[in-house]
Amino acid sequence: MTNPADKTAIRNAATVIVLRDRMTTPRILMGQRGAQAVFMPNKFVFPGGAVDAGDARIPLAAPVPDPCAHRLTEDSETGLTAALAAAAIRELFEETGLVLGRPGAWSGPPPPDWAAFAATGHVPDPSALQFVFRALTPPGRPRRFDARFFLIDAGALASDPDDFSAASDELSHLQWVPLAEARAFDMPFITEVVLSEIQARVTETAPPDSVPYFKNNEEENLFLRLRGTSPLDHST
Repeated sequence: MTNPADKTAIRNAATVIVLRDRMTTPRILMGQRGAQAVFMPNKFVFPGGAVDAGDARIPLAAPVPDPCAHRLTEDSETGLTAALAAAAIRELFEETGLVLGRPGAWSGPPPPDWAAFAATGHVPDPSALQFVFRALTPPGRPRRFDARFFLIDAGALASDPDDFSAASDELSHLQWVPLAEARAFDMPFITEVVLSEIQARVTETAPPDSVPYFKNNEEENLFLRLRGTSPLDHST
């Protein structure tokens, strides 16, 4: 029987894994959450956060490419793809100061939480985003997220990958961590799982054949593979 206390609202979220020097000495960008954070305090994580209500209305320089766009629609609410991409780009900028965008002017005044991004002279561009993982926070946690993990190559950034001067204080100790050494950091279990996926295909530049999905809901824990076939097809 489901515990009513487990009915924490689930928010859609987007996380960005930035990979650098993938063919030589691969490194990933990570930062540490604050000690007072309600969700995963002190843990080293990738930049990311919840989708805001206005993210679906943000003008993108290009659509999310297939097959990633198609897979994002599987077992998901309608019309969420663009909002997830916008949230990924916004959270990356807010938490690291790095710009994933294309030079251009906005057609109108940006929302307040996009003003700093727009001031860089760029429009958010999701062309380089690869959908590589999805995880639903298990019941019983203080906050629950349906998180989509996106991988990008640092070469796709429109800003200096070493310039974190525009970052907020949500993540501290921002640094490029050698992929081979990343597991020595104190990180959430799901981050370790995602790292394993990245390590297994670090030299593969094309999107994965299918996207792993840890679906931890109130009834059961499932490990699915998203292929973008249909909302009801979760065959392995």
